Amino acid sequence: MALANLTGGPQFLLLGLMEDATDDHPLLFLLFLSVYLLNALGNLSMVVLVRCDGALRSPMYYFLGHLSLVDVCFTSVTVPRLLASLLLPGQAVSFGACFAQMYFFVALGITESYLLAAMSYDRAVAVCRPLRYGAVHSLLHTLLISALSYPPRAPVRHFFCDMTVMLSLATSDTSAAETVVFSEGLAVVLAPLLLVSLSYAQGLVAVLRVRSAGGRRRAFSTCGAHLVVVSLFFGSVLSVYFRPSSAYSARYDCLTSVVYAVVTPTLNPFIYSLRNKEVKGALKRGLRRRAALQEV
Repeated sequence: MALANLTGGPQFLLLGLMEDATDDHPLLFLLFLSVYLLNALGNLSMVVLVRCDGALRSPMYYFLGHLSLVDVCFTSVTVPRLLASLLLPGQAVSFGACFAQMYFFVALGITESYLLAAMSYDRAVAVCRPLRYGAVHSLLHTLLISALSYPPRAPVRHFFCDMTVMLSLATSDTSAAETVVFSEGLAVVLAPLLLVSLSYAQGLVAVLRVRSAGGRRRAFSTCGAHLVVVSLFFGSVLSVYFRPSSAYSARYDCLTSVVYAVVTPTLNPFIYSLRNKEVKGALKRGLRRRAALQEV
């Protein structure tokens, strides 16, 4: 069925973020374009700094560099299509393009969740495993959902081809695919969430043992910002993917997806990296080197 769909299959009409899919939204386009450019600037700056500055060679910066690279790719899978839908709503997307987008979105999302978990333990060896596991996991879901039957021209009330919305559009039996998505996805999300929770719990205990009030405030400030971003990412993912199909809401899924697909990848470099003294020092050294080269 999947191969037949690829050769002469249905098309999907992406209705985008807004309910009035016939109107363009230039102000929202400028807003999301600004967020996307900020995301690219922050994350690519971190990637360049980690690769070029010898002072950033610890495992934690190795994690941060990979997280920034994943975040750029993660948003690039969905945001350009979102921007296009805000100016030219109701665009048709081919079957192959739709499920290719789903594959990369799921793979990069799983990779990000495991990187967040690995960062909490500061072990570089954990990076290679989520990269491989994310690819296999997303391929399984993409093949299962793409093998379902769809109408010739199906309206997609979303700004990208997500698993939940594609399941809601299918005209064939989706019970097997839903069971796999729920069970496999629950394991993929809960495992890193548990690791992150345990890590921050240990950190909280250590902070409470600090006698200096100033030291406690600084530690709580750093951990609090990290927890906000982690909570936004995992909380929005859980609320979208892990609820009964009878409770599916296209509007809720579309708006909530903005949190984990756009907002948290943009916040990550500023929360985890660019506030750090070592990163600021590396950035200043890089700017000085560039200025010196321009003067030569």
